[in-house]
Amino acid sequence: MCLAIPAKVIQVNGTSALVTIEDVEYQASLLLLPDVNPGDYIMLHAGFAIEKVDAAEAKETLRLLNQLEQFRLLD
Repeated sequence: MCLAIPAKVIQVNGTSALVTIEDVEYQASLLLLPDVNPGDYIMLHAGFAIEKVDAAEAKETLRLLNQLEQFRLLD
């Protein structure tokens, strides 16, 4: 199964970004989505930013994922 998770962009450094998913930081490649700025929300898949999403959609997606026990991101 392929799954992309919404992440908030904290910092952009060339072709990579520091992103956060519910207070956990990750590095994301921006090679597939170059027009990203701090404060944007992206869909993160296998370490790559693949799509921009708005904040409301990102938060709703995380809320729904947290309702599924097997995808629980917060404990």
